[in-house]
Amino acid sequence: RLMVRQVIVTKTKDIDKKLRPMMISMGPCMDPNQAFLVRRGLKTLPLRIEKAQATAIKVANFLESHSKVSWVAFPGLKSHPQHELSKTIMKGPGCMMSFGIKGGIDEGRRFLNSLKLCVLAVSLGGVETLIQHPASMTHAKLSPEARLQGGVSDDLVRLSIGIEEEHEIIRDLEQALDALN
Repeated sequence: RLMVRQVIVTKTKDIDKKLRPMMISMGPCMDPNQAFLVRRGLKTLPLRIEKAQATAIKVANFLESHSKVSWVAFPGLKSHPQHELSKTIMKGPGCMMSFGIKGGIDEGRRFLNSLKLCVLAVSLGGVETLIQHPASMTHAKLSPEARLQGGVSDDLVRLSIGIEEEHEIIRDLEQALDALN
């Protein structure tokens, strides 16, 4: 269950008095069950991140070596231009990556439609592996020129690694890549 939490911090009590009624009426406060779920989830967060990051490194290496992938952007790869910098400022490479599918927008659609385990989603960052092809999903209504201006190429795929077994994720990506022309 996805929960988005927020907080309002004010500099003065006067501002707090003005905002508090709106905050209460809009309900940004958690009920006890939501608070319990957030607290419970936070207890296992380090384990989930550690698992996802370890898997992400293996998935990125697999993608980088696949003939139907033109590029991979992931700081955990030695080929990433900021790999060394990322090692000095981060505790791990993260579990988000982008990569390019050879063949552009049509092959991107075909790739996504062939996936069985990875979940298509416009939001990334769950316990399951989530994937999206912005050119055919979130940015589909934009012209190719407007997409490129925003840094969204037709081959771009965004991938957020979850906590599934690495071989299952790689197998799913491999069978979907093998389905491409």
